[in-house]
Amino acid sequence: MDRAPDQEARLQRTPKEPAMDGTAIPNPPLTQAVLITGASYGLGYELAQCFAADRHALILVARSGERLDAVASELRAAHGIAVDTIAMDLARPEAARELFAEVQRRGHAVETLVNNAGFGTYGRFSDIDFDAETRQMQLNMLTPTQLTKLFLPGMLAQRRGQVVNMASMAGYTPGPYMAIYFASKAYLLSFSEAIAEELRGSGVSVTAVCPNVVETRFQEAAQNQAAYIGGRFRPLMADARTTARQAYALIKARRIVAIPGWTNRLAVAGLRLIPRALLRRAMVPFQKGPDIADYPKGS
Repeated sequence: MDRAPDQEARLQRTPKEPAMDGTAIPNPPLTQAVLITGASYGLGYELAQCFAADRHALILVARSGERLDAVASELRAAHGIAVDTIAMDLARPEAARELFAEVQRRGHAVETLVNNAGFGTYGRFSDIDFDAETRQMQLNMLTPTQLTKLFLPGMLAQRRGQVVNMASMAGYTPGPYMAIYFASKAYLLSFSEAIAEELRGSGVSVTAVCPNVVETRFQEAAQNQAAYIGGRFRPLMADARTTARQAYALIKARRIVAIPGWTNRLAVAGLRLIPRALLRRAMVPFQKGPDIADYPKGS
């Protein structure tokens, strides 16, 4: 989703690769490809680096075609792999079908689907823009579900493949002032675990990756300046590259629930011991920024 400063520097050092006639280099059909959504920035970008280092062919999807082209050029130059890009806004209701149709049209065979794209909104639920929340639910929940539905039959026919859904440790707790985001991650976690059991013995696996707070541009996009950038979660933040590498090892091990970092795994174990009533109240001082006033005490 987001790109850290070191990612920006790496892309700026990478030249583009035009074909001899000045057009984009055509990509032949890819087999056993890894499709990664939200691949321009943050964890998506770093996971693309991990898959590329293992010589996987990649299909990268994000909104910005220019940034995708820069990432693709970098990965081709560094690893000599085949990379195709598809610029598309996945927060639209019709996006999943359009992406699947485009992948089919290009003749690619997807063996690993990484549903990484997502975003969060911040504020009191009653105050957040209706359309922004609707787009968030589409991108964080509906589009990953629909893409899984569309690509899964091809994996099952080959009796091999993997679906990776980017959930979060946020899925283990209610999230006041980021209610939809936390709920969307709980949905992805539950959805992933359920279909992982359905697929047991099929040759196809499902992994829900549940990182802690990662230092990317996500917090800025969510406008959660007070809680995150202001320093409240700063001690918990991990950098995107380290988190992606830890997650990648768990993805390759085909873990159903992949929590990067042993301290985060301990934290999740601890969260399960806290009563829900206490947990949701305890989240308020972490999440609530000074710009959100208490409701006036009524009579």
